[in-house]
Amino acid sequence: MNPAQGTLDVYVDKQTEIQGIEMGVLSDGTPFLTQRGLARLCGVQNAHIGTIGAEWDEEIQKPRITTIKNLLSARGQTPTAPYFDVSDEKRQVYAYPDYVCLAILEYYAFEAGANVKPEAVQNFRQLAGMALREFIYTQLGYSPAARVPDSWSLFHDRVSLVFHTVPHGYFSVFKEMSDIIVTLIRQGAQVDDKFIPDISVGQHWANHWRDTGLEAAHGERIQYEHNYPSYFPQAASNPQPAYCYPDSCLGEFRRWMRDVYLKDKMPTYLSTKAKQGALPPSFVKLALEALAPATRPKALS
Repeated sequence: MNPAQGTLDVYVDKQTEIQGIEMGVLSDGTPFLTQRGLARLCGVQNAHIGTIGAEWDEEIQKPRITTIKNLLSARGQTPTAPYFDVSDEKRQVYAYPDYVCLAILEYYAFEAGANVKPEAVQNFRQLAGMALREFIYTQLGYSPAARVPDSWSLFHDRVSLVFHTVPHGYFSVFKEMSDIIVTLIRQGAQVDDKFIPDISVGQHWANHWRDTGLEAAHGERIQYEHNYPSYFPQAASNPQPAYCYPDSCLGEFRRWMRDVYLKDKMPTYLSTKAKQGALPPSFVKLALEALAPATRPKALS
């Protein structure tokens, strides 16, 4: 096996086995699966996961390793090795951190061609985003130090800056679609200065507003000051002029979001972002499935 990252820096704090899947938490709070546990999660032989570690640093990268590394890179992760070697004199333990586990699981769920595993598909749907980390923490009764994940922190900062800036009697696209942004984050989207879906929604809604003559029925839209957090590149031109729309048109906006944007525009937007490398390719399918219930409301019996 190739030398693993962090061999001397961390050790196993807690470890257990749940339904045949070995998991634990390292001393720095990183949740992990063992090599055998990850193999079971992906529905493959233990040796297949071991081969990933052995081939990680080969000069000529095999397609499988390249794909897994690209999936990690799309989430901002570039580990020097796929596991931590936390072996001791009693046992050999290769600890695959949760973010590597998700990338390998995603590979076997969507990218492995003829070797796609149904177990991997099912497990990835359940454990994408932060769910694997939370699952491991829960199974071990582990409480990490309170810290808001980056995507949530970025979103919170944006919300706090526009909370009181929209004039009374009007609604903003950003605030109105915040539930959709929350859903995307829960599915694993990295919402940052490169992924701002409210811009896409705002542009398409503005076209709909003009093309259908909604101003004649509801009155003029007006502009308000929309500010980005200071650490966003867009903050250099704060305040950003953004349109807000009369509350009387809110019902039409929600209908348009449900029946037009989510069905016809959102798939194209997410696919484009995936091609640009801002989102993992498999995220598009998962996100659209998560948002689909909004297009099929069920009446209470």
